Amino acid sequence: QAVGADAFVDFRVLGKGGFGEVCACQRRATGKMYANKRLNKKRLKKRKGYEAALVEKRILARVHSRFIVSLACAFQTKTDLCLVMTIMNGGDLR
Repeated sequence: QAVGADAFVDFRVLGKGGFGEVCACQRRATGKMYANKRLNKKRLKKRKGYEAALVEKRILARVHSRFIVSLACAFQTKTDLCLVMTIMNGGDLR
């Protein structure tokens, strides 16, 4: 089933990085919460990060662990590549 940006409602920014930001979002159809990592296409092209973004997508799609987020779906808008992942409370492993 095709998924686009209109399938989600953004809530707040959870973090920012070099290529984009991660927002908490809710799926309209189910009400389930996810983390939406939006990677800006212009920044990816400028810093030659397309390959890294595709590798990240492939890895997240294959990983199924209690300790690592997994990819729920991926789509693109006119300006961003979006990786929608399961949301985990508690932060990083630093």
